Amino acid sequence: MSAAAQTAPVPLPPVTGAWREGDPPGRRQWVTLERPLPLETGGTLPGVRLAYETWGTPAPDGSNAVLVLHALTGDSHAAGPAEPGHPTPGWWDGLIGPGRPLDTDRYFVVVPNVLGGCQGSTGPASLRPDGRRPWGGSFPYITQRDQVAAEVQLADALGIDRWALVVGGSMGGMRALEWAVSQPDRVAALLLLATTGAASAEQIAWANAQIQAIRSDPGFRGGDYYDAAPGQGPHTGLGIARKIAHVTYRSEPELRVRFGRRPQGDEDPFRGGRFAVESYLDHHADKLVRRFDANSYIVLTETMNGHDVGRGRGGMAAALRRVTARTLVAGVDSDRLYPLYQQQELAAGIPGADRLRVIESPAGHDGFLIEIEQVGALIEELLKG
Repeated sequence: MSAAAQTAPVPLPPVTGAWREGDPPGRRQWVTLERPLPLETGGTLPGVRLAYETWGTPAPDGSNAVLVLHALTGDSHAAGPAEPGHPTPGWWDGLIGPGRPLDTDRYFVVVPNVLGGCQGSTGPASLRPDGRRPWGGSFPYITQRDQVAAEVQLADALGIDRWALVVGGSMGGMRALEWAVSQPDRVAALLLLATTGAASAEQIAWANAQIQAIRSDPGFRGGDYYDAAPGQGPHTGLGIARKIAHVTYRSEPELRVRFGRRPQGDEDPFRGGRFAVESYLDHHADKLVRRFDANSYIVLTETMNGHDVGRGRGGMAAALRRVTARTLVAGVDSDRLYPLYQQQELAAGIPGADRLRVIESPAGHDGFLIEIEQVGALIEELLKG
């Protein structure tokens, strides 16, 4: 590497890492809802468009379709390399493809970018229907039920009456559960990973700190920052939010073994340098601010805080009894953000579920993304059922 390359300045963070009109489309396809989407809290959201990606070929009757739902900072690009339009490789690449657990020689895999997200679906960074300016801070409060209602219309547009399998982890698991409760006749099998039937007080508390970090950034400007120059957006607040979240995503034993109290390289923490774990968090914060949007982070985090599958349905137990799908529920043994008792509650309450399955991993909550072999075995078990 040349000396010039070694000293090249790091580009300023973009004002948003959202996909925007004019960017390369990558593998995305889009569907536009035919009518404004009614929102659970009242009113409607007009001009809704969902971005999605597919792998495999649909059966004539749509019976081989699998719906994969991403977590908070995921998107539709669940498989494949980084490429123009997709800044990162597929987040579940080891599970989707020929001969893999979600075998695309047999199944038609559909992965939408969630409503409120920032990688092609309608969200705060999207232009309003008049095409003049982004939604920004005026984007409405939405719920998991609104997101699933939009995905139901996506399924209709694709001619899919019933999913062979709906699978999701963390926030994606919340939507997968909502699909099975609100649309039981349309879900044949269900895999819930590292998720919950209702956000807990502690989960809401962690989320509140992240939201406030973003809103307190002077570059946030009430959510209307899209016309700012690179480096002038709310990247500091979004980076802090990511650091807070990332600590909860991993386990203390893993951080202790990987980093301990070691300094970062030749830096001296007693003279302004960093510990190795601080460098690790800086790295993940910098990556996120270059591929995600601060407003979307807030919108989606608030939908997670509002998640309660029993709301208006007579409580969680009554809601879970609506599920008719063959179901597996799995948690990660080292998950301190979504502890196993939450998955145990789901496994005990869903009629088609059996015992709680436990994914063994030192990685904490992120284990559902990392332990591909264990998750793949659960998928294969359900699809053989």
